[in-house]
Amino acid sequence: MMSKSSLMITALFIMALMGAYSVYKPFILSLVVAMLLTMATFNLTKKLVDYTHSAHISAAISTTLMTLLLFAPIVYMATTGVEYISEIDSTGIRDTVNTVKKFAEEIPFLEKLSTQYLSDVKITYYINQSTTYLTVAGEAGFGFMKNMFFVVIFYFFINYYGNRFFDVILALLPVSSAKGTRMMQEVSATMEVVFYSIIVTAIFEGFLFGIIMSYFGFNGLLFGVIYGFASLVPVIGGIIVWAPVSLYAWTKIDSQTAIILATYSVLMISIIADTFIKPMIIRIIKEDFLKSTIQINSLVIFFSIIAGMSTYGFWGMILGPAITSFLIAITKVYLDYSEK
Repeated sequence: MMSKSSLMITALFIMALMGAYSVYKPFILSLVVAMLLTMATFNLTKKLVDYTHSAHISAAISTTLMTLLLFAPIVYMATTGVEYISEIDSTGIRDTVNTVKKFAEEIPFLEKLSTQYLSDVKITYYINQSTTYLTVAGEAGFGFMKNMFFVVIFYFFINYYGNRFFDVILALLPVSSAKGTRMMQEVSATMEVVFYSIIVTAIFEGFLFGIIMSYFGFNGLLFGVIYGFASLVPVIGGIIVWAPVSLYAWTKIDSQTAIILATYSVLMISIIADTFIKPMIIRIIKEDFLKSTIQINSLVIFFSIIAGMSTYGFWGMILGPAITSFLIAITKVYLDYSEK
């Protein structure tokens, strides 16, 4: 039975947590993402500390790298991408849609759909609505950049305080120190493999797409960055980039270019790179680079990324695997207690 002082301290602690939640609620997502990114890059930060002999310098270096990794591609894509969008006039969009319409009219079961959704009135409506969509995207992009800014800030401080931060979390967990440490290690190891695998495969697939785009006179760097981010979306990520680009090439260049772009994207990137090379990259990162012995079911990670991104958007690719791995870890602890 708890003493009066223990009850009072517990009550005050709960009140403090409720007060902190009400104050820091807008920043909780950024704080959690920063904490998970810190766990994902823990070994790198540890090596930097051993090399520089300074937690401050190590935190500054790792934060700078994370900032460049997160901010640089997005800022470049936003600035250069806007210029590209402004060069695409409504006439070009109409020509592309009309090309799709003529192609669809030759297929019986698509003819009715093309008449209904690709009429001149509908095309005009789509073009007018695009301005609204761009405004909404701009507002969402501002919110995303704000979250990313706080992620970087929190990432620096968590790295700076290092073990002290996670020692507090371990102390708060209602399990033994050994079990708590094991749970944290499982989540950290999972996040480490997922994080580096996502980064490397996104760069690799973006590089492949950028090569073919540069060959046909497009801005290869821009489209490579766009494809890299799109590849983070499982299953349909690449299609949302190469499909409209191929249609645009069909209208503005020729059908041969469009077919080459589509075929290259499907065969070289979607099948060869994504299906065969990507698992090899993940295995090399896990076994050779990270020396990780944790058993990760790739199918579970795949669905956790889909579920995470459908709920939390971009940050879901980090939150999904983290929540899933934490659930698995805490389930093991619960079953252990149940057996006892």
